[in-house]
Amino acid sequence: MPKPIPDTSPRVIPMLVCRDPEAEIDFCQKVLAAEVRVRRPGEDGKTIHAALVVGEAHIIVQAEFPEVASRAPQTDGSSSVVIFVYVEDVDRAVEMAAPLGATVLLPAQNQFWGDRSARIMDPSGHVWTLASRIEDTSEDQRARRWDDLRTGGVSASRKS
Repeated sequence: MPKPIPDTSPRVIPMLVCRDPEAEIDFCQKVLAAEVRVRRPGEDGKTIHAALVVGEAHIIVQAEFPEVASRAPQTDGSSSVVIFVYVEDVDRAVEMAAPLGATVLLPAQNQFWGDRSARIMDPSGHVWTLASRIEDTSEDQRARRWDDLRTGGVSASRKS
């Protein structure tokens, strides 16, 4: 009897429904250093399903199917789901994404918790936060910095 959750699979795998799965695969390979593990063609020979690996994470890229209600996102940046991915160099990843048709929604900037992050929308309409850790911070540092951001730089510990 097989295990209900395979040892080789994480419990959660995002599935990206796309109008053009080949373009999404190309984007993920170039920007996220994704490796294609499985690629299945449809009757016309074009990819309709692919399993990708990004580091230890898995992503499924799937074509739209008329008989299934899932559809590719709109390309207006209004996605209700944002996929967070750590990359080696966020600035380089954003630089590589733009010529592939990505839209930069938020440029790369340093964050209070120690990451440098950017938000992009890929050509298929999926929204990604790309990040690189630039500083290791403690929970106390993050809490202080968050308080400073919310209070305009005057943290509760410094108020008299």
